[in-house]
Amino acid sequence: MVYWTCTRSHPFTKCNMMLLKALAPAALFAVVAANDNGLAITPPLGWRSWNLYGGNVDQGLIEGIMDGMVNNSRKIWNGETMNLKQLGYGDVGLDDNWQACDAPAAKAAGMRYHDIEGNPIVNLDRFPDFNTMTSHAHGLGLTSGWYGNNCICSDHCKNATSCTDQIKGDVAALVKFNFDSWKLDGCGGETDLVQVDAVLRAAGKKVMVENCHWGSKKPFKPDPTLPPAEGCPWNFYRSSGDVRASYASIMYNLGTVFPLAKDGLSYPGCWAYPDMLQVGCQHGPGGASDPGLTQEEARTHFGAWAVVSSPLTLSHDVNNASITDRIWDIISNTEILDVNQAYAGFSGGSFAASEETVALTDAFIESTESEDRVTAPLSQYLYKPLPGGKIAIVLLNAGLASADLEVKFSDIPGVKGNTFTVRDLWLHKDLGSSTESFTAQSVASHDCAFLVLSP
Repeated sequence: MVYWTCTRSHPFTKCNMMLLKALAPAALFAVVAANDNGLAITPPLGWRSWNLYGGNVDQGLIEGIMDGMVNNSRKIWNGETMNLKQLGYGDVGLDDNWQACDAPAAKAAGMRYHDIEGNPIVNLDRFPDFNTMTSHAHGLGLTSGWYGNNCICSDHCKNATSCTDQIKGDVAALVKFNFDSWKLDGCGGETDLVQVDAVLRAAGKKVMVENCHWGSKKPFKPDPTLPPAEGCPWNFYRSSGDVRASYASIMYNLGTVFPLAKDGLSYPGCWAYPDMLQVGCQHGPGGASDPGLTQEEARTHFGAWAVVSSPLTLSHDVNNASITDRIWDIISNTEILDVNQAYAGFSGGSFAASEETVALTDAFIESTESEDRVTAPLSQYLYKPLPGGKIAIVLLNAGLASADLEVKFSDIPGVKGNTFTVRDLWLHKDLGSSTESFTAQSVASHDCAFLVLSP
């Protein structure tokens, strides 16, 4: 549902665009060095279980997803046949509910799935052999992701000693089980990510670390006042709370990245991340609060995440042929994936938005009195500079009706010149040369245009 919060004379009326004070690619940032483990130099691509399966996970499911990442090959737009791994989605991550909640061995104060020495206790009914699971991934040429500081039956270490024991126990288990990436949530007491990084380094294990502190629980973003080992001791970090499978939630989470990009806090090895993708997901752990996305909304979700250099983490059932049929052209769009993986000094952000706004809502918002409807610009323009003087732009239409969206080239930060060749990345089609401006015609409700301008 969409509620107007402004007066419009006609659904097709052009909105006045308000330029944002977006920083140009060459802006002077006080950048804190990224985690120097050599990982996430480009935004990571992969899959993780939560958005569709929630806590309904076991070893057979995860190994089946791993198989699907390499076995389910399809043709992409240029006629090549590729699977998800070949497209770059190389990490398969387990989320919450691998632990044995309230295990008899969890006797320390505040602990529900760690023993008194800080070792995590695995639910062996669900996951009988983590080493077999990670070896399965490695045999397929994939990496395997774990999850920590869990939210289901969270553990709350009571003092510095017990928290250190928990961190050391988890790192030792991660090394023993041979996981390659680690999502650290914000629910338990294991929040000292500087210490986590130090223990990982001492263990000699390079691990891709996701800081999942929801954009609010410290530390949740890079700190340029600290030395590198403390300023960004992770590889990517959540800018927001959990995203739901609704357009309102997507637009809200997208907006949390913009101020971070503007301040130069999203860059190689330390990417801002508005959560996993909901493309192809419906009625996940949120039930009715995760209604699913239309095809247009899925394109906006994927395209917007891509242009702001977010990690792209799938969560759909990769072995469901009908779901894959619906979303394949979106998630296999190699031209858009190339934009996501490119970096020319700025991670991507918003440079213009209409003064008119819309209020967006969904089932979760409507059922929760404390939640406000999401206010979004009726139209909003995103950009990302690319190597060779090219510029990617995404034109979002949050309105109820289709609209013509015009962009003036002089409004794009850092633009040089006024004549560009325009390519539509959804259509994989060159649209010819334009001078001073370009108009994307009839952009559908909740859809977007994804263009690359070449000088």
